[in-house]
Amino acid sequence: MNQADGSLQPTRKRGPSLVETVMNDLAGKIRSGVYRAGAKLPTEPEVMAEHGVSRTVVRETMSRLQAAGLVETRHGVGTFVLAQATASPLRMDSATVMTIRELLAMLELRISVETEAAGLAAMRRTDEQVEAMRQALREFDDELSKGGSSVDADFKFHLLVAQATGNPYFENFYRQLGTNTIPRTRLDTSVFSSAPGQNYLRRSNEEHMNILEAIARRDPENARAGMRLHLSNSRERLRLASEESDRQNAG
Repeated sequence: MNQADGSLQPTRKRGPSLVETVMNDLAGKIRSGVYRAGAKLPTEPEVMAEHGVSRTVVRETMSRLQAAGLVETRHGVGTFVLAQATASPLRMDSATVMTIRELLAMLELRISVETEAAGLAAMRRTDEQVEAMRQALREFDDELSKGGSSVDADFKFHLLVAQATGNPYFENFYRQLGTNTIPRTRLDTSVFSSAPGQNYLRRSNEEHMNILEAIARRDPENARAGMRLHLSNSRERLRLASEESDRQNAG
């Protein structure tokens, strides 16, 4: 609203964040073949200098690119483009596009609720609850080793975090959402990602473990950060797929 005459003014649309800007530039160069499969991406200082951003922005960018299955980071060596990352993804039908958008909205809600739940769980959990979370992650790994989906163990871990808050509303919220909160129960994400399914899920469980360890040592700040990163990685993978679909439709 204009303070001088009381008239309504159009809402200014929020522009992309620095992380989104840098990530979209690098992802575009990967998909177009500027950086081919196996190629090493520019170093952190080089990306910082080219885009005029901080080291934190570059590291978050690389984390999102890895979550999207476009690159892998080899500690002490560098970040490399994964095979098939430059390939054109399959065209998605309208039902798939709508499902992706619904899942993006769901993940946005989950990030808001579950980030705080992780922090509260770190302050209130019992030793028995920590052990139950560890068991859920062991079940996750066991399912993967057998070629299973690990959906039940995935859901169980997040439910246990909600229960550890000691607030029944968090648990009720998550139970009502059910396993549909997990993207792969509604969509075969492998059709639009270059990340091999098993490798992606193992990284996901490593993120679970980071959350668990923060909860176990009663570290709410890192528990929140771990949960936010974990769910943001899932969202980023879907967001890139949605953007690719929009580009296909525009073409």
